[in-house]
Formats: sequence, structure tokens, C-alpha cells
Amino acid sequence: MKIKNYINGEFINPISGEYIDNYNPSNGAIYSQIPNSSNEDVALAYQAAKKAFPNWSKTSLDKRSKILSKIATLIEEKLDFLATAESKDNGKPLSLAKAIDIPRASANFQFFANAITQFSSEAHESTGFNAVNITLREPIGVVGCISPWNLPLYLFTWKIAPAIAAGNCVVAKPSEVTPMTAYLLGEICSEAGLPKGVLNIVHGLGITTGQAIVSHPDIKAISFTGGTKTGAHIASIAAPMFKKLSLELGGKNPNIIFDDCNYEDMLETTVKSSFANQGQICLCGSRILVEETIYERFKADFIKKVSELKVGNPFETDTNIGALVSKQHLEKVKSYIDIAEQEGGKTLFGGNEVAVKNSEKGYYLQPTIIEVSDNNCRLNQEEIFGPVVTIMSFKTEKEALELANDTQYGLSATLWTNNLNRTMTITKQLKTGIVWVNTWLLRDLRTPFGGTKASGVGREGGFEALRFFTEAKNICIKYE
Repeated sequence: MKIKNYINGEFINPISGEYIDNYNPSNGAIYSQIPNSSNEDVALAYQAAKKAFPNWSKTSLDKRSKILSKIATLIEEKLDFLATAESKDNGKPLSLAKAIDIPRASANFQFFANAITQFSSEAHESTGFNAVNITLREPIGVVGCISPWNLPLYLFTWKIAPAIAAGNCVVAKPSEVTPMTAYLLGEICSEAGLPKGVLNIVHGLGITTGQAIVSHPDIKAISFTGGTKTGAHIASIAAPMFKKLSLELGGKNPNIIFDDCNYEDMLETTVKSSFANQGQICLCGSRILVEETIYERFKADFIKKVSELKVGNPFETDTNIGALVSKQHLEKVKSYIDIAEQEGGKTLFGGNEVAVKNSEKGYYLQPTIIEVSDNNCRLNQEEIFGPVVTIMSFKTEKEALELANDTQYGLSATLWTNNLNRTMTITKQLKTGIVWVNTWLLRDLRTPFGGTKASGVGREGGFEALRFFTEAKNICIKYE
């Protein structure tokens, strides 16, 4: 099948007529094609958004809320259909897509359907000056949303929902590696009655389609999730044009384990935080730091647990780890395993490709555990974004904190301890945007999401997202 762009409420072919092959990661076969959109396609999408903006920005909050809520309901009703499409397009286990990806996409729309009705202007009476200040939050206009391939519909909706809830119109680009559920979202939005032009979905490569969105002079804000290098490139274009920027970038997240933790809970959760979604989550705990008093015990137990994970076809119910998203990405992840051997790392488990019966050309890799002794090695400093984790020991709280903070990234951290003083001390000193204590990936959509250092700029989630997608205007009125 040929996917089409969704512009002004209609599905249309790219102006150039050019398409890109789309692969099924589970078997390596081409199963669809997507538009190779150009500047002209983005310009067409912008014009549709620009035309729709005056009416949409003036649409009542109640009506906007009802449309977003309808989209949420339709996503929920199409759970099995969308999850199957996501699994086929991305390679993730169908069970994961059903349990996490598609429900969260629905929740994103429902959350912002509710949140926009509570997002209010502010008034400040200037006592002694006979004046009142009113601060309005007004939609920006046409905004650009660019999402990644690891959680396709989940993160696509995480950007689009607050943008349109706040009254903006959107030109959006999903990853060219996983375009299918974004394409299907266009159908859902039309069915839900979203006015034409409010959401426009343009498919294509980052270097062409993404570049066209970022560099368009009249798209006033860019929300991007992806790699740090790409984020830096986007900033270099957008910042001189004075666009608002939200960049959610890479991570090299520490998982810090002390010997006073709830051991069994920690072990089970650490397996998930290491290898969920084939390790292709920016929040995965890819550097496991373990207090030396339990290091050998943990190492043995962790290897045993990981060895029990089944790498297999995403559509088999007992599959724990599916296919990596692409052949190119598989080769990149494998290259880091080779680097480990060159740098003195010791592979404790995994490291090899897996031949899955009847899917021998799929992109499968064993979950891999590598023991390292130097935090400055490339495996501990560079984002691998696959089913590869490193483990190393520490002796003191001070050493654990130093190791945790010693990377260019600062997205998230996980801390396992039942010591309250240690919890308060370490969480305050961790240089990350998010810290989980005795849990992982427990998300409340009201809370801010984002990182420090090379992990990004700005925050998403809750009112933070609605603030990003609006401009503050202060009106001061003096009276007698």
C-alpha cells in the first residue's frame, strides 16, 4: 500500500510523486511506501494550517475539548487495529503496543481535552497604583511537531494533542521509519470532526521534510523528540529565526542500586528498565550502578533473569523482545558490542543476532549485558538505544553520584534505596530532569517531562506543554 500525506483534511499524494520504501522489522520485507515529501508539500500543509487557524483559535474550549475527547475514544475503540499496525511497523511486541503505546496515545488526547478547560489566564491587582494586570495565554499560530520511531503514536500524540488543544494548527512529521499509525491518526481525526487544516501530517525524510518544517519562516514553534545531534542541528536553524523550541533528546540514564533496596522488586523492574521496547526508550536505565556489597549477587541474578527473556516474532504472545526498528539501527547497536571488546568490556550475556523461525531476515538481537570498569568508556558515554546495558560497581554514595552525573546527558535516573536521608540527598544532586525512586517509568501526565545538559531544552507534559504552545500577553489597565 501507499501511505499518503494528510493535508487540509484530505489524503493526497506527494507533489513530486516520489515514495520511500517502508520495512517490516520482524521479517525485513517492504510492506508499504511513504511519501518523500518536499518543501512544496510542507508549504501546502502550512497554507492549510494558516487558513484554519483563525477559526480554530477562536473555537470555544468546550468544543475543542469534545473533539479531542472524541479522538481519544476512537483510538481506544481501535486498540487492536492500531496495536497490530504499530507492532508491524516498529517491530515491538504486540502485547506491548496493546498495553502501553495505544492506550497512552488515547490518554494523551483525553488528558489535554481536560487540561485545556483548566488552563486559565491570570489577573494581578496592583494595589496602590489603581491598576490591574491581566496575563492571557494565546495560541502561537502554526507549529511544527516532529516525532521519533521508538514510540510512534504515543509520542506523536504527546505533541499534537496539547498543540491543538491550545488553539494552534499543526504541521507534523512522524518518523519515516514508522509512519503507519500517524497515517491512521489522520483518518481518526477526520472521523472525530477535527476541522480541516488543524492537523496536517506530512511524511518524508528528516533531511528534507523535517528540514522544510524547521526552516519554514512562518512556522513559529518546533517540538522535536529524537537524537541529540539532530536536536543541535534543529536549534542552529530555529534559534536565529526566533522560533520557540522544545527539544527532548538523548539519554544515558543511570540505574543506581543500593544494598538496602527491596531486592526482588528492584531486580524485576531493572530487567524492564533495561530491555523494554528492545531498549529503544530514551528513559531506559542503560548504565546499571550497583553497590559492591550486592554486586556479585545482582550480576548472577540479573543474567539469569535476562536469559529467560524470549526474543521472537512480535506477534507471538510469549515474546518479550521483538525486532529492532531497522537494519541500519541493528548494525549500529552491534557496533557498540564490538567497541566493548576493544575497550576491555566483558560481555556477560548476549551480544548476538537471533534467527527467528519463519522470520530469519528480521532484525533481532539478544539482550546484552556488558561489564565495564571505566565510566569513561564509550558504552557508558554514548547513547546506544538498543538492548544493551552496562553494569559496574561502586563503594560509596559519593562515588555513585559522581558516576551517575558523569555524562553529557541528563534525562532521567533511577534510585533504589529505602534510606530516606540518602534518597533526599542523592535526588537533589542528580543532574537529571526526572528521578524515579524505587520504581521506573511511573508517569503522571500532569508532571513536567524533559532533561538537562545534552538531553534537551524545555519541558513537555501537563501545563508545561500548554505554556509552550501558547504565548503570554500581559495587559495592564490603569483606572481612576
